Amino acid sequence: MSALRPGDITDEMIQAMETAKRQGLQKDLRTLAANIRADAEGRYDSADPGWQAGVEWTLLWIENTASQLTEGQPFRKTPAPDGFTS
Repeated sequence: MSALRPGDITDEMIQAMETAKRQGLQKDLRTLAANIRADAEGRYDSADPGWQAGVEWTLLWIENTASQLTEGQPFRKTPAPDGFTS
């Protein structure tokens, strides 16, 4: 097997690799959000005040981050719910 030389890896190859990494991370983040949502269901009624807002804010942040990975936009800061700091 021959060694890679400068110029063997093109800008297009690097961009394709970065896109694949972002898409993989996006999928992982969306899976995480789905797991958090499923785990939180049924707990809202017995939870401390503010717990639901914290969960919802976390889910919103994860989903915003995931969607921005493939939009090529800079990350936006999601405002924290009342009583929380970000």
